[in-house]
Amino acid sequence: MTDNDDMNFNSAMAAFEAKHFSRAMQLMSPIAEQGNAEAQHRVAIMFQNGLGMARNPDAAVRWMRAAAEQGHALAQHGLGFMYLEGECLPKDGELAAHWFKRAAEQGLAGSLTTLAMMYEQGNGVAQDLEEAKRLYKLAGFDR
Repeated sequence: MTDNDDMNFNSAMAAFEAKHFSRAMQLMSPIAEQGNAEAQHRVAIMFQNGLGMARNPDAAVRWMRAAAEQGHALAQHGLGFMYLEGECLPKDGELAAHWFKRAAEQGLAGSLTTLAMMYEQGNGVAQDLEEAKRLYKLAGFDR
C-alpha cells in the first residue's frame, strides 16, 4: 500500500471503530476491492449486520469468503459461523468445521473452542471426545 492507501485504511478503520459505518463503508469498499483482507472482513461484517446500510447476506458471504480464502483467521471463523448457524448461508456442519479448522490452525481460541464443541457433539464431524479434549486444551480450557 502507498502512504495514501495507508491513510485511507487508517481513516476507514477509525470510522469503523467509532461506529460511523456509512463512512467506514465508503472508505473501506475501495480498499476491499483492491484485495485487502482486513478491509474485506470489515465490509463483510457491515453487510452481515446491516451496519450503516441494509443487510445484504450475499455481499456479506462474498466478502467474508474473499478474506477467509486469503487466510484471514477472523474471516475464516466468521465464515464457519455462517455455515454453523445458517446465517447468510444454508447450514452446513462440514463446511463450518472446515473453516473453523483453518482458523484454529492459526491459533484462534474461539475457533478451537467451537471446533471442540463440534467434536464433542458430533456436529458436522464424527464425534471424537479425545479430539474435543485436545482442542479444548489448546484453547486454554482444562476439561
